[in-house]
Amino acid sequence: MSASTDLPSPFARQTKVLMVMDVVESVRLMEQDENDFVARWQKLVDRTEHHLLGLHGGRLVKSLGDGLMLEFKDALGCIRAGFALQELAAQGNEGLASEQQLHLRIGAHLAEFVADKHDIYGSDVNLTARIAGLAGPGEFIITAELRDRLAPNLDADVEDLGGCYLKHVAEPVRVYRVGPPGHQPVIAPGQTVRLDLRPTIAIIPFSMRSSEPGQELLGEALADDVIAALSRTSELHVISRLSTTFFRGRDDSVDDIKAHLGASYVLSGVCRASGSDLALFVELIDTKTRHIVWADSLKGRVSGVFSADDELIARLVAAISAAVMHHEVGRAHRHALPTLEGYTLLLGAVALMHRNSPSDFKRSREMLEHLVERSRRHPAPHAWLATWHVLLVQQGWSDDPQAQGRQAMDSTRRALENDPQSSLALTVQGFVLTNLVKDLAGAASSYQAALQINPNESLAWLLTGTLNAFMGNGADALDASERALRLSPLDPLRYFYDSLAASAAITAGKYDRAIELAKRSLRANRSHTSTYRALAIAQSLSNQMDDARDTVQKLLELEPSFTVTQFLARTPARGAMATTVADALLRAGLPA
Repeated sequence: MSASTDLPSPFARQTKVLMVMDVVESVRLMEQDENDFVARWQKLVDRTEHHLLGLHGGRLVKSLGDGLMLEFKDALGCIRAGFALQELAAQGNEGLASEQQLHLRIGAHLAEFVADKHDIYGSDVNLTARIAGLAGPGEFIITAELRDRLAPNLDADVEDLGGCYLKHVAEPVRVYRVGPPGHQPVIAPGQTVRLDLRPTIAIIPFSMRSSEPGQELLGEALADDVIAALSRTSELHVISRLSTTFFRGRDDSVDDIKAHLGASYVLSGVCRASGSDLALFVELIDTKTRHIVWADSLKGRVSGVFSADDELIARLVAAISAAVMHHEVGRAHRHALPTLEGYTLLLGAVALMHRNSPSDFKRSREMLEHLVERSRRHPAPHAWLATWHVLLVQQGWSDDPQAQGRQAMDSTRRALENDPQSSLALTVQGFVLTNLVKDLAGAASSYQAALQINPNESLAWLLTGTLNAFMGNGADALDASERALRLSPLDPLRYFYDSLAASAAITAGKYDRAIELAKRSLRANRSHTSTYRALAIAQSLSNQMDDARDTVQKLLELEPSFTVTQFLARTPARGAMATTVADALLRAGLPA
């Protein structure tokens, strides 16, 4: 006898309204005061489970550690419960400092799922959690399916956010931000909580050891120069000179400096002068671990301290930047993502995406997406995620460049929604428009807007140079690129700056300078295919054909299927410039 096909299924498929809510920056709040956070969270959960859910037709599906998954009979009950939850959180924050406040983010969806006696399962369950990740502090995000069951202006104020890309979801999902009826705007000004995405460094005035009269303040002048130079770097927050002077000549502990200045790193040192010679010993300390992460002895000239082109200051600033980045990348590799500070995630992700190793590149995206989920209202993670998509295409690793273009534009849109005055977001928008959309006029407008906001945005100057190179404006391309190099970016990006500056030098006809920059770039990163292309073009155009053919062979070792046809499809360059570089690559032996 055959088995019956009518046996009851152990699972029951249902369609109900699901809500996921969690606490923004729960890791930071736990580290700040674990007992206080747990007590406040448990109080909120208890009131939710025993009072709020009963009023709105909901039930607790499961606890998510620092969040809850809830189920409701209808859309209106879910919406009202979400507003009540935000109100509970707001009441609990009364009288607390901003850094102690507990903020919820909520996402909801009309979900189809399978249930058993233990749990619920299905792609819609995961989608609901992803929707919650779109919300900023104090925000409530819902899908179009749920929005269609509400009466706008009666049940809720509704703001259309358009199609948003979500992790592990192929197509964009249409979502809406909701607030209580009559609550204008949906996002109240000043209500957002942001992660600090820049490590803070304090430079303590250097102690002076000298028998020479009149040099007592040389150490302080040197520290001032370092502060001024580091302040031009957007990736670091530098404590002002007025604040660090307090610690001059004192024997305070690292803990004391951290408590007073809130610094992630402290740089201190001893300066010795003998005649016209200057020696500086410095050490950089991680205030969290109290470990020395970098130390070095540097030599220079006393007169150089008061020179705008002092090599000692340039070497010191470059070494500090590299040490901070290297330390943060190491931390990002060693620890799980939820335990990392925002600046570790950002600096680590930026460094890893420029290493051009597929595994590091993948890790970079994971870090950026995790950071986006933790800080939806900050423009920087969205901007760097857009950059990631551009680099994926430029490295030849994308199976669908058009999809990468859509996702990159979506990320820049979110970045600029969060902060229309973000020079980084405007710069990256131009980067996307140039390389993936091929809208050079739009890119030029974006770079110009970025530089109007921040004339020292080095990446905007660099990409302005590249844009001029694509358009055949050699002198302007080289001028903007050299200006970007003078603004001293952090070390992991230096090869990228040198590589793009080499392309600008090619357009200006400065082939020796292009070869110098490309070779310097390759010393820092030997896996960047764009640099090999620039080097081969410069060598070919300067009739160094043996060297050009060797360079092309190294390029093909990294990207065996690369051809001139692919190059022309990928580059935004057009007209005579595109023809010139394509011919140079053909002569160097790149297959047509």
